[in-house]
Amino acid sequence: MIQFEGEHLLPGQLGHLFVIIAMVSSLMASLAFFLSNRTSQPEEKSSWFNIGKYSFIVHAISLFSIFGIIFYICFHHYYEYMYAYKHASKELEYKYLLACIWEGQEGSFLLWTIWHSVLGLIILNSRNIAIKETWRTPLMSVISFAQFLLLLMILGVYFFGVRIGNSPFTLTRNEIPAPIFSQPNYLSFLKDGMGLNVLLRNYWMVIHPPVLFLGFASTIVPFAFAIAGLQTKRFTEWVKPALPWTLFSICILGVGIMMGGKWAYESLSFGGYWAWDPVENASLVPWLILVAGVHTLLIYQSTGRSLRAAFLFSILGFVFVLYSTFLTRTGILGDTSVHAFT
Repeated sequence: MIQFEGEHLLPGQLGHLFVIIAMVSSLMASLAFFLSNRTSQPEEKSSWFNIGKYSFIVHAISLFSIFGIIFYICFHHYYEYMYAYKHASKELEYKYLLACIWEGQEGSFLLWTIWHSVLGLIILNSRNIAIKETWRTPLMSVISFAQFLLLLMILGVYFFGVRIGNSPFTLTRNEIPAPIFSQPNYLSFLKDGMGLNVLLRNYWMVIHPPVLFLGFASTIVPFAFAIAGLQTKRFTEWVKPALPWTLFSICILGVGIMMGGKWAYESLSFGGYWAWDPVENASLVPWLILVAGVHTLLIYQSTGRSLRAAFLFSILGFVFVLYSTFLTRTGILGDTSVHAFT
């Protein structure tokens, strides 16, 4: 067995551990919140809720730990990790070392889950009585389960020969089949990483993706309200508390899209907003659906009509975010969009 020289394996091992902890705790939280919502016994309800709450807190801490470890690896230029080798380089400023985390698929999925966890913590600690007393557990059950599914995308393990997700802690020597990686001192030949794409070395890369992904993540709250309304058979009560969250999602996602448009005019040399680009359209469609959804929520509040449409648009907003993610992450748009993750 080859003893490789100079590798820093502990950060990656800790990162893998925190990914597993985050997955297990999110699944446990989802189940606990679901059972808390199902039972009518106050003591049992409180017990399950506390299990779900502390599981979700552990989940959130794990996600921030994963993010911190990836930044640590990129900041110290540990090119034994494929993620650092692909996205970091020694000439990058600190802000771009941070931005290179969400240049890749794994980091952007992680950013998405972190925003979900922030929104979940806000709901858990909300002083709004409507959320605190009646909606908190069904909402958190949906959000926690969505977290479990998203974390599969950065798990990076094999089941029956099929890899589930891509881990940001994969070693370079395990990903690139080259003779150099069979040498114990291969790290001495890796003088620098590939670095951030030159077009992405812009302050918009630092601020645009976090805002856009907050917009994507926020669509889960109207979705969770609609699912909770169906699950608890409170078919009309969810409309009022869902309305401000839908407006928030529209505002944040809209700002994120406008940031992308401004970036295109300013630095990407494509002659303006990428109206022809399917990835841009994939982010715009959920926003249009949410705008339709907020109108149907307001119509229902005023007239008592369009409830079914309100359910439909609130659910479709998040579903189309998932669909657009599928289009941009699988390579389907690789030949038609330079903006896709290919």
